[in-house]
Amino acid sequence: MRTFFGGKFIEKEKLIEAGIQYPIKLEYYKKINEDQFVKNENAKFGIDVVKTEYIPNNTRIENKEITYLSNDEQKVDRILKVFKENEVTPIGVEDVLLDLSKELF
Repeated sequence: MRTFFGGKFIEKEKLIEAGIQYPIKLEYYKKINEDQFVKNENAKFGIDVVKTEYIPNNTRIENKEITYLSNDEQKVDRILKVFKENEVTPIGVEDVLLDLSKELF
């Protein structure tokens, strides 16, 4: 099961600065692996980051899912908060997690 944590559209000024002429929305989800947790396997919580590009006549969706991240829900919430505040896209998820792992894990 996944629950919506938060989302935002990338600011128009940032898109124009990058030469992008269409809206981009980022969404962040917390995954709860109830079946695995009951069996006492792997981590209970994961994340999913979804990027939607609203290109005229062509909507593109990209996502990055980390199914088993931590058993600590507060850590996962902090990670998702950092992702949302810094507009982390699916391609940057692993790099940002690596940087955060020094602080959180």
